[in-house]
Amino acid sequence: MSILVNKNTRLLVQGITGKEGSYHAERSAEYGANLVAGVTPGKGGQQFMDSVPVFDTVQDAVGKTGADASLIFVPPAFAADAIVEAVDAGIKVVACITEGIPVQDTIKVVRYIRDKDVTLVGPNCPGIISPGENFKMGIMPGHIHMSGTTGVVSRSGTLTYEAVSQLTALNIGQSTCVGIGGDPVSGVTFIDILQRFQSDPKTDSVVMIGEIGGTKEQEAAEYIKSDFTKPIVSLIVGQSAPPGKRMGHAGAIITGSAGKAEEKIKALSSAGVAIVPRPGAIGTTLQQAID
Repeated sequence: MSILVNKNTRLLVQGITGKEGSYHAERSAEYGANLVAGVTPGKGGQQFMDSVPVFDTVQDAVGKTGADASLIFVPPAFAADAIVEAVDAGIKVVACITEGIPVQDTIKVVRYIRDKDVTLVGPNCPGIISPGENFKMGIMPGHIHMSGTTGVVSRSGTLTYEAVSQLTALNIGQSTCVGIGGDPVSGVTFIDILQRFQSDPKTDSVVMIGEIGGTKEQEAAEYIKSDFTKPIVSLIVGQSAPPGKRMGHAGAIITGSAGKAEEKIKALSSAGVAIVPRPGAIGTTLQQAID
């Protein structure tokens, strides 16, 4: 089974005529996603891949194709407006890949969607993939995934791919993999995704990848301690990062003691999470946890 998306999800891509948008839209369609529309203002009436109609607005695309999920490849200055446009058009799941969106813009978007029936993944994320549903909306390499019952949720795109590669090599398939993004402010949190994995009868274990900065991992630990019942392992990266220096993602910066890797590891360990000792041991640590 999967969370957030499935084989019946009708996908549109905002920014589909751009270099990144067109490339990843095609890869998503090749993987099996039901790509029904693209949106680029001023390019309405064109065709993508000879069969996918391009529209000027998301509202028009939804009205004509019934799209209910949007993958966003829009430049940072316009990405917040693109998210709001998708939400206002009735899109239920939005994955925003765009990196470098001003934090103030994201704060406004998160406030705007707070009481709306929409799930925002990202920004600055790799997206979502459910191998068993042959559905991908994002930039992850589809060939490394295999269908199974382990959920993956991560702040890091690259480490998501590393985790999946290790799992697949051990014949541990994945139900859904979600990259929640590495910005200081984002849509879904670890808790949001963990709650969905907890409710999903076809997800029986979870890999969670966190990093320095913020308190998302500690918040997840509190939820895990009280309400999560499935085997879960976690890798926290950035253990050698110096305070005050950003390490990769905009949100990966220690601005207080809670942002340190050791504090996150302590919280998760106390919640019963098996801690992955190093990036190369993600798969084997999960294997031990589920045996």
